[in-house]
Amino acid sequence: MSTIFFYGPELEKDKRKELISSFTKKANELTGIDEAAFVVYLRNTDPGYVGVGGILLEDKK
Repeated sequence: MSTIFFYGPELEKDKRKELISSFTKKANELTGIDEAAFVVYLRNTDPGYVGVGGILLEDKK
């Protein structure tokens, strides 16, 4: 199985479904691996636990 991890903001169900579908279709297109072989994990990431350029993401907002 091929695995895709996405770390990002919390999304509503319709957006999660669209993201998973898009990742799967594009990965299939680029690799030729059957779509059924992909597992996609969406992980919610709190801006208070992410640093960008040495600064907490929540402080950059």
